[in-house]
Amino acid sequence: MNWFRLSVSKWRSLVKFIGLFCLCLVVAISCGRRPDATTPSGSPSAATSTGDGRITIGTTLKPRILDPAEAYELRSLGFVHNMSDRLYTYEPGSTTLKPQLATALPKISADGLTYTIPIRQGVIFHDGTPFNAAAMAFSLQRFIENKGKPSFLLADTVDSLKATGEYELTIKLKKPFAAFPSLLAFSGTCAVSPKAYKIGLNKFEPNTFVGTGPYKLASYGTDSLRFDLFDKYWGDKPANQGVNVQIFANNAANLFNAFKTGSVDIAYLSLDPDQIRTLEQGATSGGYQSISAQGSVVSFLVLNVRQKPLDNPIVRQAIAAVINRPLLKDRVLYGQAESLYSMIPTTFDVSTPLFKDKYGDGDTAKAKQLLEQAGYSATNPLKVQMWYPSESPTRRLAASTLQALAEQQLGGVLQFDVQTVDGATFFKDIAKGSYQTALLDWYPDFLDPDNYVQPFLQCSKGSAAKGCDEGGSQTQGAFYYSDRINQLIDQERKEQNPEARRKIFAEIQEIVAKDVPYVPLWQSKDYVFSQKGVTGVGIEPTQTLPYSTMKK
Repeated sequence: MNWFRLSVSKWRSLVKFIGLFCLCLVVAISCGRRPDATTPSGSPSAATSTGDGRITIGTTLKPRILDPAEAYELRSLGFVHNMSDRLYTYEPGSTTLKPQLATALPKISADGLTYTIPIRQGVIFHDGTPFNAAAMAFSLQRFIENKGKPSFLLADTVDSLKATGEYELTIKLKKPFAAFPSLLAFSGTCAVSPKAYKIGLNKFEPNTFVGTGPYKLASYGTDSLRFDLFDKYWGDKPANQGVNVQIFANNAANLFNAFKTGSVDIAYLSLDPDQIRTLEQGATSGGYQSISAQGSVVSFLVLNVRQKPLDNPIVRQAIAAVINRPLLKDRVLYGQAESLYSMIPTTFDVSTPLFKDKYGDGDTAKAKQLLEQAGYSATNPLKVQMWYPSESPTRRLAASTLQALAEQQLGGVLQFDVQTVDGATFFKDIAKGSYQTALLDWYPDFLDPDNYVQPFLQCSKGSAAKGCDEGGSQTQGAFYYSDRINQLIDQERKEQNPEARRKIFAEIQEIVAKDVPYVPLWQSKDYVFSQKGVTGVGIEPTQTLPYSTMKK
């Protein structure tokens, strides 16, 4: 059979047949599968429970580990978040902090180094161990000393911590850091039982979790998890009777089909853009719900200021003027994102759209004027390589769209040479300065404007003449160095007054828009789909899907 000579209609019929066959095969295999060794009896099935008040969530993301000291991916942290409590959390749907296992925001010393935190009483862990300040100190110390992937978040910041009372925790920092309470809302900094965990290098508990949250882990199988209610939870009781999670590992088609056939109540992370578009368009007629929320993930173009011709700021400004965000939003993202005009997303009120004010979108005249000023023309074109990790279809489409845009609008004066490499090689080499420009995403560790500034711009070793040798700017591949930016980052980290801090972030954004070591592109939108009759479904700015509010 010559597969390439099949007509489109035959292809569609064949694809439908194969899809139906695969779905039936998956169902058949699932029904016939023996219980997994790590899955006790009673583990969830793909079918939604009816009448027992439990919610079934479908996802493609299989967690790597459930130990909060090692978990550093969205796929793990989402589960940890729903089983745990942190000292601080966010008001629903916002980036405003509120106490959780703390009873108030911290008392901060005049030098900004000592944080005194009152601890909640009457809390117990899932294993019955009482919670107190010593247990919280144990949890944070373990997060640091076990040296998991996210340990640097506290290790780089905290000098010492100890229980200074049965219900009082005192933390001393190495340097002032105004965003420190936000860091204590990171899911990995949750409280864990001192009886169930140990402190020690790489001593992790991958398949268990013992915290203080409203759900406790009932089972952890290869393709499913089950969360039961913790009946001694100190806070508000969940609206449901428990949650089942069905994992369609890296198979968005199976998740899509499971939701369409009603096998799961909720579909969340990660459907393909065209599947999201299909579900969005069919929500009303299909009788299900489509819920979207502004996300906190930003996508951007990094410009390596160490490589010629990008060492010329006028060249970087010309590239910024070429970028057409509405075009990317419509053709690449199907409207499933928001245009971004600052490296600080609009999630924060300090965000200022300076790239829109200075460069617009696809301002061909401005780009040509800047390129001419830099000495480029149709006979002497500017040629720039644009790299991205090959596993990303969105960035592949974005790169080709920008390449075509430059070719069509600038008459060959600017030519993007699109290049790709596997993700492991890409992320290993970008800090070495291998790429002229690159398309990247940033998933924040915690919700504060600092987390969109310091990791991109701070440079601890370098010079304006030679660029950055060591620091966030080098890690991201920009190699940008600015004495003034380093000073401003130090200032915003020390500043406790929100209005004074806002002015510092405003100056940082002004400098970035002028020097253009990065070009912000878009800010994510997150989507979740729920069956008719399921209520209380929403997505937090942290990309967390809260389980406790869902009900059917």
